[in-house]
Amino acid sequence: MNLESALSEIRSGFKRMSALYGEPVFDEWVLVALGSSNGTVQGYEGPRAAEFLSSFARDVGTLRADLTGEDLDVGGFVFGTGTDGHTYDAAMRVGPAAYLLANHTKRSMEQIRMHAQWLKAQVAWFGMSERFRADPLLLIVSAKQAQPAQPLSTNAV
Repeated sequence: MNLESALSEIRSGFKRMSALYGEPVFDEWVLVALGSSNGTVQGYEGPRAAEFLSSFARDVGTLRADLTGEDLDVGGFVFGTGTDGHTYDAAMRVGPAAYLLANHTKRSMEQIRMHAQWLKAQVAWFGMSERFRADPLLLIVSAKQAQPAQPLSTNAV
């Protein structure tokens, strides 16, 4: 899958999740490509467009801890524990070197899970993961194409 197709898939997947949940499950997402020593943002949608990069390393910290020791296959995902506010709630590996991070900026993952429609929304999340498993995002990132993100460990996200 190319970047344009991946971004379309992500937007569609989030719309399906919101329809099943009755409101947005996550109101922010970022698509990150990992390099040998850092990550680059390939796409972002959410309410913090102007400032999310400045706090990205801190906001991904809780989820990074949840991913420690995980070896996700493409399509694999993790829902965070102990997330709240601007900390990212979920991660999905969408390609060999690409991850989708999702967040609700006003709710914790625990609050999201308590919603009566959470199980239904997971169907759309799982469907999106299966589409990336079948057709992973393959990126060739040049310095001109990508916005630098805060450095990420390739083991972390």
